[in-house]
Amino acid sequence: MNKHSVADYLGYCLIKTLGPVLRILPGRTVFSLGAILGDIYYLIAAKRRRVAYSNIRAAFADRKEPEEFSRIARGSLRRFFQCLMEVFLIPLIDKDYFDKYITIEGLEHIQTGFKRGKGIIFVGMHEGSWELSNIISANAGIPFYMFVQDQKYPLMNRLLNSYRQQKGCRLIKRENQLKQLISILRENQSVGMTVDQGGKSGTQVKFFSRNASMPSGAVRLALKYDATIIPVYTTRIQGPNLKLTLKPPFEIRRSDDQELDVRDNLQRLVAIFEDSIRQYPLDYLWTYKIWKYSDERNILILSDAKTGHLRQSQALAKALQELLKEKNISVNLRMLTVEFKSKLSRLAILAGSSLSDKYSCQGCLRCLKYFLKKDSFAAAVRIKPDIIISCGSFLAPVNLILSSENQAKSLVIMRPAGMNKKKFDLALIPRHDNPRPARNIVITEGALNLIDEEYLNQQSQALLMRLKSVAQSPQPTARSKNPVIGLLIGGDTKDFSLDKNDVAEVIKELKSVSSKLNADILATTSRRTSGKVEKVVRGELAGFSFTKLLIIANEDNVPEAVGGILALSEVVLVSAESISMISEAASSNRYVVVFGSKVDSRHRKFLNYMADKRYIYFCEPAGISSLIIRLFRDKPVINILKDRQIVKDALRRVI
Repeated sequence: MNKHSVADYLGYCLIKTLGPVLRILPGRTVFSLGAILGDIYYLIAAKRRRVAYSNIRAAFADRKEPEEFSRIARGSLRRFFQCLMEVFLIPLIDKDYFDKYITIEGLEHIQTGFKRGKGIIFVGMHEGSWELSNIISANAGIPFYMFVQDQKYPLMNRLLNSYRQQKGCRLIKRENQLKQLISILRENQSVGMTVDQGGKSGTQVKFFSRNASMPSGAVRLALKYDATIIPVYTTRIQGPNLKLTLKPPFEIRRSDDQELDVRDNLQRLVAIFEDSIRQYPLDYLWTYKIWKYSDERNILILSDAKTGHLRQSQALAKALQELLKEKNISVNLRMLTVEFKSKLSRLAILAGSSLSDKYSCQGCLRCLKYFLKKDSFAAAVRIKPDIIISCGSFLAPVNLILSSENQAKSLVIMRPAGMNKKKFDLALIPRHDNPRPARNIVITEGALNLIDEEYLNQQSQALLMRLKSVAQSPQPTARSKNPVIGLLIGGDTKDFSLDKNDVAEVIKELKSVSSKLNADILATTSRRTSGKVEKVVRGELAGFSFTKLLIIANEDNVPEAVGGILALSEVVLVSAESISMISEAASSNRYVVVFGSKVDSRHRKFLNYMADKRYIYFCEPAGISSLIIRLFRDKPVINILKDRQIVKDALRRVI
């Protein structure tokens, strides 16, 4: 006997035993018991509670405050268990019960529907006491059939169906269901169907501003057989008191495009229920994954305003977009710049998050409220992401809190200092940080970046177009007959100082090899480049005949400078301080020469590894000219960083 059979048998025995007991208790006592069970379930069923909360947040984040989401989640579970208690009472429901506890609004719409003679499709969602809808119809004398699906527990399923049929309910089962439905409508009778929980085969329509999969069967039947659709919403007033609201007959619109008609009518129908759910949110079943089969995903990039970190996050987002596109899923990409109130706030939130687990932060945004600036916090609580990406230690705790709040996938780049990496769905950590292998850890050889042939082509075209619009002559061309050497100069960091004398020696070597090879020079500094180094670069290269492009970033910050230079060059000289810039160059299918040696041991480990694998050539300034000549002459095989493919393979497990 498998576990489902055991559960089925035990559940059947419990219902048969408990049902008679509940039916002798006062009605209000039974519903009070249901509310208590809902409270208990809310406390112990963490997974369902988290799903409900995140769904409610996704639906109401732009209209309600965060503290209301937990209240709605708890209240909806209380009403759900009251509906379960109501199932035990089905044998007691008669005309007296009906008259005492059930209020129906809009009964006149039923007569309007039947006058058309094409049958009625009552449509609802999983809200209120949907189990009683067919029994209410039977007691009201409405010729009604209920569309049911067999559950995985056959004993309990048969018992529930026997309850339904005792009260005059007529059921449509899966076997020959379409033929039965058509016959019912042709006989001008009515059937009940739902328009939510569409699963893999549903139709994508907006539900609370996001695409969700919804079943289209009711709309398709109405379009083909001209049946009347009447939306129905049930809400619990208090205890056993229910209000059944029948909306006016739904207007079916038709055009020459059948699938467009299905989507348009279903969208309008779902919008009617969305309005009712906004008014009565406690009655909706929030515990299933509403947007699981959506054909769109919301990706949030957290930014600390550091360009290197942002570019790595953008690279990961791009890899995600490519994978989701393979699944015909579109992406809505947003960026949130996280601003802390102070340096102490950054440390405090990091310390606090190190003590929490992945799920304990849901419903508690105090850390964000206390430590983020007002505008950052306000933006964070309104965003509804499915996947969150961050790069850098101080953004990791914000990622953890928001992913817990939204039940989103959490992806972090670089080691999340002071935090357990198991808390995140995926951590991308470079090899030089000595990560320990684990299922959720991806070890990269360099820094993740956006570089591929498509990106390089876009950047080169953007750079050339920009230069055509300014009076700079001579200009680089996409297909220069001369060899092209790129120069990417960074600047000072807390662990590295770019010496102006070293830069002067590098440029001396560059000018020498350029003259020997008739090679064009494309050069750019960065915003971190010091004024002293900029003065050297400008003085040496501005008037040099082979200089075809010189960008001083602090005077003219050109976003496509690095990508464009990588695209147009055959050999690229890069200063040693930036792991991100070196990784970009090593991904570009160009010869990469790195200069500068005054780096810390961690950085040195990275450079040595990259040189050992022939991703780069690590060289002292005095040897640059001879090395570049050798590269042009011998044309050794270029090894390219392949971190992107490694990352994509890992992402497939996550999404």
